[in-house]
Amino acid sequence: MAKAASSLFQTLKRYFKKPWEITGPCAGPEYRSALPGALEYRLECPATTKVQPWIPSSDPETVFDIKYHTRDQRRNRPPIRRTVLKKPDVEKMTKEKTFDVSDFPRVYLTAMVEEDMNARGGGYQ
Repeated sequence: MAKAASSLFQTLKRYFKKPWEITGPCAGPEYRSALPGALEYRLECPATTKVQPWIPSSDPETVFDIKYHTRDQRRNRPPIRRTVLKKPDVEKMTKEKTFDVSDFPRVYLTAMVEEDMNARGGGYQ
């Protein structure tokens, strides 16, 4: 009895489709799955290629260099300089006047803005 029910269920399953199989991109006749099959995936291992790469090495300026440390700009920075301040140095720095108010640029808006209160909405749109 169970075997007959299972067989009937499998037969009905063939005729009823999932909603995404009826509509959507995979329902079109030209649809092809992007996933490669198991026999198409990787035919040869990357380490065992049939054609060996040819790297020019006769002229020193044409030698292909893949080393990262020669192009790393973080290694070209000057060393970090640290200074240790003593108490007299700090007291001297606090007494010094290093800048004046005239050293800063002038404020762009120096005049008061006068609003026209007679305008509709006080001049604002």
